[in-house]
Amino acid sequence: MDNFSIAIHGGAGTLVKGTMTPDKEIAYKSTLQKALDTAYDCLAQGGSSVDAVEKAVVFLENSTLFNAGKGSVFTAEGTHEMDAAIMEGATLHAGGVSLITGIKNPICLARDIMEKSEHVFLAGKGAMDFAISLGYTLKDASYFYDALRYEQWQQIKGTDSFQLDHSTKKNHKFGTVGAVAKDRNGTISAATSTGGMTNKKFGRIGDSSMIGSGTYANNKTCAVSCTGSGEFFIRGVTAYDVSCLMEYKNYSLQEATDEVILKRMVNLGGDGGLIAIDANGTIAMPFNTEGMYRGFKTSSGQEATAIYKD
Repeated sequence: MDNFSIAIHGGAGTLVKGTMTPDKEIAYKSTLQKALDTAYDCLAQGGSSVDAVEKAVVFLENSTLFNAGKGSVFTAEGTHEMDAAIMEGATLHAGGVSLITGIKNPICLARDIMEKSEHVFLAGKGAMDFAISLGYTLKDASYFYDALRYEQWQQIKGTDSFQLDHSTKKNHKFGTVGAVAKDRNGTISAATSTGGMTNKKFGRIGDSSMIGSGTYANNKTCAVSCTGSGEFFIRGVTAYDVSCLMEYKNYSLQEATDEVILKRMVNLGGDGGLIAIDANGTIAMPFNTEGMYRGFKTSSGQEATAIYKD
């Protein structure tokens, strides 16, 4: 039970392999590695899996490389609307937040909703009021400005189009971030954070902040963080679907995640992937896109970061 491990993702759907420069690849893998090391050190020092997944996601939210926190994409109105969720597998406590602006680290607010409110899911003005009541300092819009994100928005601004970061139709693919972990006490947790989709309208909410769709954790089965075309993950209740296959059909973690991502998601017409961990610390990271920014590190000495299938 003393073994521990961490896995993270920076989104499924990546720069097409031919357009990925060596410098860019080094930057992505370096950031993934630093996020892994931060979370791993937390676990090694006896920290909880909730602490670890929060730390990993915070690190990725603070990077402009990924579509979460500082790197969030622009909405149709030129703003940034962010979503996040976190869940702990021992108690099934969870927190989700959506349609928030100016919050540097949405995953921290999601955890505060889990631990400091009587609710699971807050959104919009109410979520912002809750954050302010806790003393959160709101960042100016300039903090979230990134030239590449702005360019992505300008290409489709004023149209009815929107850009999923994971879409195979676009070359600019940077995605949702997430983490799953198992701590020394055997508790598993999951966390996910995203900036949504470029040029999104009407207060669109994806799967990341929805418990059971993009994020789920249960010590009886697994902890899951998803990334991809959110509407399909919502319709498939994907994160919980993995857990159900393990609980009710006795699938292994790999069998369950492969069934959900490589078969069911494909049949729905959705693209993406997920990272998952079970109560034994086993890790699975399937995806049906060209690549998925990902990495893992275990107390048994296994460690890797990767982008493409090979």
